[in-house]
Amino acid sequence: MKKTLFTATLLLAGMLVSNIEACTRVVYIGQNGMVVTGRTMDWKENLKSNIYVFPRGIERSGADQGNTIHWKSKYGSVITAGYDIGTSDGMNEKGLVANLLYLAESDYYRPNDTRPVLGISIWTQYVLDNFATVDEAVKELRKETFRIDAPDMPNGAKSTLHLAISDATGNSAIFEYINGNLIIHEGKDYQVMTNSPSYEQQITLNNYWKQIGGLVMLPGTNRAADRFVRASFYINAIPQTDKQQEAVAGVFSVIRNVSVPLGISTPDQPNISSTRWRTVSDQKNKVYFFESTITPNVFWIDLKGLDFTEGAPVKKLNMANGEIYAGNAAKDLVNSPSFKFLFEYN
Repeated sequence: MKKTLFTATLLLAGMLVSNIEACTRVVYIGQNGMVVTGRTMDWKENLKSNIYVFPRGIERSGADQGNTIHWKSKYGSVITAGYDIGTSDGMNEKGLVANLLYLAESDYYRPNDTRPVLGISIWTQYVLDNFATVDEAVKELRKETFRIDAPDMPNGAKSTLHLAISDATGNSAIFEYINGNLIIHEGKDYQVMTNSPSYEQQITLNNYWKQIGGLVMLPGTNRAADRFVRASFYINAIPQTDKQQEAVAGVFSVIRNVSVPLGISTPDQPNISSTRWRTVSDQKNKVYFFESTITPNVFWIDLKGLDFTEGAPVKKLNMANGEIYAGNAAKDLVNSPSFKFLFEYN
């Protein structure tokens, strides 16, 4: 106990002086195959996010020139884009969910690396396009056949990110690049992901708080490690059900609990950021829910009513100007060209 407390204290002290962008992701595993994944998108400014529907059969590449990988999408997906330059979040027609979050410790560089390039802006889309399950994705990504290229974002922020995926069985995987090496955590136990420090260190902190017990006390700040602990406790404390309305509401309640209020800033943590939007993906019923912090209601897109056939048009739901939707917003989708992914050589 003393050793665990000492380790946790050292890690927490290190976090107090680190720069953190906030985001949280949780996976709910209910009864009779009810699996729901929720996430917050926390950022220092409005990302001008829009939702897109991509059909099967789209020809893609990992960069717009040079030595890169190429593929044709096997699965259609509904995704949320950030700045209309990359896929931040989404679910494909098989119920695979991918969530991209900030991780300051990410380091993709290897000396003399000549592998083909995959731009980080399309990393999430690559997974949604190609895999139906976590197991499939892990087996392929573990081969490390490509290297990640990560240009700065439009606001100058570094593209230091890590990726969480979950499937309709409740299986999860976390992908982090640390010192140029891909670290993978796979299994149903990996229900929660936030930001700094690296995942191994977050598990150590969470184990300390488990010994205290969530009904006694939980850490309440907006730091990543505190959000990790609260999310880990609450996602397993809420009722386990197979009823969609209760399960989705429960996941929304958890991610709202770990959200950062709009306009909040922390003087000694300049990169802790307000929650801009939240998504909840019902992987059993294939429904993608969206909630913006600047609009008054939740809306959703039911994937079962979408046309994912090869050759179908790309669809877009405009949200960048604060548009308000209600109910199933599939009816509000319009034909649209895809956005252009941000690559180093654009």
